[in-house]
Amino acid sequence: MFPNIPFDRVNWFTSSFLVVTLLTTLIGTPIYFAHYGFDPVIIGMFFVFFLFTGMSITLGYHRLFAHKAFKAKKPVKLFTLLFGAAAFEDSALDWASDHRIHHKYVDRDDDPYDISKGFFWAHMGWIFFKLYPRELSNVNDLRKDPLVMWQHRYHRIIGVTVGIILPTVIGAIYNGAEGALGGFLVGGITRLVAVQHCTFLINSLCHTMGSRPYDSKTSARDHWFMAIFTFGEGYHNYHHSFQHDYRNGVKPWQWDPTKWAIWTLDRLGLVSDLRRVPEEKIVLAELREIKNQTEAQIADNHGWKIITCPTRQEAYQKLVEMSHQLAEGYHELEKAVGDRIKMSGENLAYWRDQTARAAEQLTMMRHLQAGLVA
Repeated sequence: MFPNIPFDRVNWFTSSFLVVTLLTTLIGTPIYFAHYGFDPVIIGMFFVFFLFTGMSITLGYHRLFAHKAFKAKKPVKLFTLLFGAAAFEDSALDWASDHRIHHKYVDRDDDPYDISKGFFWAHMGWIFFKLYPRELSNVNDLRKDPLVMWQHRYHRIIGVTVGIILPTVIGAIYNGAEGALGGFLVGGITRLVAVQHCTFLINSLCHTMGSRPYDSKTSARDHWFMAIFTFGEGYHNYHHSFQHDYRNGVKPWQWDPTKWAIWTLDRLGLVSDLRRVPEEKIVLAELREIKNQTEAQIADNHGWKIITCPTRQEAYQKLVEMSHQLAEGYHELEKAVGDRIKMSGENLAYWRDQTARAAEQLTMMRHLQAGLVA
């Protein structure tokens, strides 16, 4: 019936777990609420465990262990390893290994969750074929950490204890058998499914939809909506451009609670050595991307009879002028970055403004071109 599926490579344990927990969430949890109603304590338990496990993935598994974006003391490591296991996304060692391979081979065949193999594959299909034991040769630095190796050996037991038994016990203490069932279904199963699929959507949706203000050569995209549910992980184009930065949302208005949590822990002395990309490099990446897009749009416009549309002709001329300015600014910034010269805030603000203006001009040209085509 399914001749193209290599059943000999299917990880039946993991696949069954993903399917059963999803079906339990979709069927069992609505039945529970229909029968017992919406208890605020049970709902609150969902959000608390969602916060603890979700942030343990973003702050711990991702930015701390996979990318070494900062250093952490034992209490932070232990917390993220305990609640990270409760997300049932494998051990921190396995997770970091997969993620480092993803960054090394993004959009190529060796990428574990390569989006070119389809949305479902990148979302969760690849996990169905993830077999063990694995080489894990790219995480030798993490192998030296006793806490990481302890969690690697016992992550399933830890996950069940912290992610399933703990909310069930809290529910039982609160409201007997009814509370225990609520803790198990809502704080345990439904919560872990929610956290997992939020993580999965970074691998699928954030490689499909959104903007690419820093690098259009990669499929990774910034998606503000996904940042809401993933504690700031939605700014994925930035992350792929500057993967070792402890921040994902670098603009003041961007939602990145993980960044704020790391910054707060640093002030409390629980983490240190926060890695941060210089503003010059960020502006340079934005400027390079908009410069390339502008030049491509100008080249495309040579094939059009511009004089037939005065509005379009004026927009085209502005775009050409802006292209020359962007080229000059790019070379100036590139030299400054290469020479490690720190530019003034006023200068950086000017080129940010020029980049934004060029983006607006590009959008206008594309709308005019689309109107002429129509």
